[in-house]
Amino acid sequence: MRKCIFPIILIFFIIFGVFFSVPVSAYQISGFEVNAKAAALISLDTGEVIYSKNTTDKVYPASLMKLLSAVLVIEHSSDLDAEKITMTQAAMYDIMGTGAAVNNLKVGEQLTARQALACLMISSGGDTAIAVAYHYGGSIQGYMDMVNAKAQEIGMKNSHFGNPVGLHDEETYTTVEDLVLLAKYALKYPEITELAKKSRHTIEATEMSDERILCTTNFLVDPNTAYYYAYANGLKTGFTDEAGRCLIGTAKYNGYSYLSVVVGCKEVNGVRTEFTETANLFRWAFNNFKYTTVVNCEAPVCEMPVRLSRDTDFVSLYAKEPLNSIFPKDADLSTVKIVEKLDYESIDAPVKKGTVLGYAEIIYAEQVIGRVELVAGNDVEASSVLVFGDKVMKFLKSPLFITVICIIVGIILAFIIAVVYLNRNRTKRRKVKYIPYDKNKK
Repeated sequence: MRKCIFPIILIFFIIFGVFFSVPVSAYQISGFEVNAKAAALISLDTGEVIYSKNTTDKVYPASLMKLLSAVLVIEHSSDLDAEKITMTQAAMYDIMGTGAAVNNLKVGEQLTARQALACLMISSGGDTAIAVAYHYGGSIQGYMDMVNAKAQEIGMKNSHFGNPVGLHDEETYTTVEDLVLLAKYALKYPEITELAKKSRHTIEATEMSDERILCTTNFLVDPNTAYYYAYANGLKTGFTDEAGRCLIGTAKYNGYSYLSVVVGCKEVNGVRTEFTETANLFRWAFNNFKYTTVVNCEAPVCEMPVRLSRDTDFVSLYAKEPLNSIFPKDADLSTVKIVEKLDYESIDAPVKKGTVLGYAEIIYAEQVIGRVELVAGNDVEASSVLVFGDKVMKFLKSPLFITVICIIVGIILAFIIAVVYLNRNRTKRRKVKYIPYDKNKK
């Protein structure tokens, strides 16, 4: 195995960007380079991206897509031990000549859904993948419609799958970003995680075949290989000439859990670099990062002014939940900034404890690494006198009241104008002098 020198401390941090469903940050690796076309390292404890490389580039998943099939087997089987999946003649025809790894299923042979799941996850059997496709989808196209619908449901917006094995074609593509979403989704199922960490698994004999011993394709979890990494516990491998060597890996050590994705790795002088690069990433993370509570729920984050209460003129805001983040072990946490984004400049009493009144962004190295909702830390009672006075003032300032006042003022002005006009006409009539008619005057 290639020997790598790992850093004791991080020399500097360069932020690559923010992606996925949560605020994240990524650091530059010092001490070695990740020899993969695209890669990512994510903390499964916080969701933060620790390292990223070309995560939105189009890549080919190879057998990594069988992780989607494993998910569908679990979600579409009412009983994994009772449901039977048959290797049909059509399935056999579709897998012949592809060069895919197989479990040597015979036409007419049946596996339980749980056994098929093991074949997909451990030995990555292409014939099992085809049999699963016909069983659940009725046809390859019907099954691929299910696969792509599930991918979209998970959030894999830049992915499409054209066949259930992961064989290369232009209709089968994804991104590392999408593969991270898939891995996180699959990790919800203990049926998947338990199988993924096994180096060997026995399939009981069927009516057509003797007992099968499945050997893992993930050498990180196999102590019989030179690539064994004691803290690795999953997850799925893939390979085609076009995709290169690919691995979605998981590892846990000393309470820390990480997810790694590498695609497009090459075999160099007989070295399977998908395993060495993944192990390098895990060691780097375990050696250089620590899990830190940045914001707790015990100390107030800020205050918000309160109106209409005689007891207080503010309410303290606390984090609804603590925020934990992954930091370099030598990080200066005093440089972490908390920026409040409140919903209101002030709030009227009464205020109920636990009411969400905004959120706070947590900033480190000029990047948002997380956010927490801010809630009222205590109840604030309202003063009935102040509330009544406020209602009166609001009514006096309301458009309705102003409109009524304008109408009344208008009526009064109109009345005054009318009275003035009438009085003026009367005055004119009084000033007209009467001159009697003199009939003798010409």
